[in-house]
Amino acid sequence: MSDQKQSVSGWTSAHVYTLAIACLIVGIASGYFVRGSAAPRPVVAPATAVTQATAAPVSAPAQQPVQQQAPSAAQLKQMADQQAAPVLAKLKKDPNNASLWEQAGNFYYDAQQFKQAVEYYQHSLQLAPNNPNARTDLGTAYAYLGDADHAISEFQTVLKYDPKHTQAMYNLGLVEWRIKGDARAAIADWKKLLSVVPNYQNRAMVEQLISEASQHMKYNTASK
Repeated sequence: MSDQKQSVSGWTSAHVYTLAIACLIVGIASGYFVRGSAAPRPVVAPATAVTQATAAPVSAPAQQPVQQQAPSAAQLKQMADQQAAPVLAKLKKDPNNASLWEQAGNFYYDAQQFKQAVEYYQHSLQLAPNNPNARTDLGTAYAYLGDADHAISEFQTVLKYDPKHTQAMYNLGLVEWRIKGDARAAIADWKKLLSVVPNYQNRAMVEQLISEASQHMKYNTASK
């Protein structure tokens, strides 16, 4: 089917691609939290990211870059529903497939439908409780919902059976600092990460976070 032809639901593949890019930009701008199987990326301002993706070539200076409008919550929900539909259909025939539940959760997570993502990840983990990536994604979904205690609990559970799961340690520190306001605990988690995995590919970013959290802690101490 051509990209220009509409699907049955009214979406074209071009629409889905545009929203996927927008979701990525929003996700990068919203913080440093990372997926269970992904490496963290530096934060990029939305306008900067969009301009780089859509700016006109140098040979056509008269053209202005067209910024993509951020998708609405309803559009994101529709995109997630559409992408998850084939997986949900499979689940009706195979309800004990933990991987399918996780895949459904991923679609809703990527579309920032975190409450639904939590439900699907919970189903997956009931069937495969030792899946560190799904549990880490559950924890970050809780974090985006502002539920720091559940997020921390999930990350700590991951680290009980996978002590070197870098994403869980990384996100744990962020929740403790950004949501709980406990810079000391965050610094301890990040230092442990660098100790357990000394060749961590994003070591410089973690060191920067440790420095920022340390400055924050000194400022709070001085202001009291």
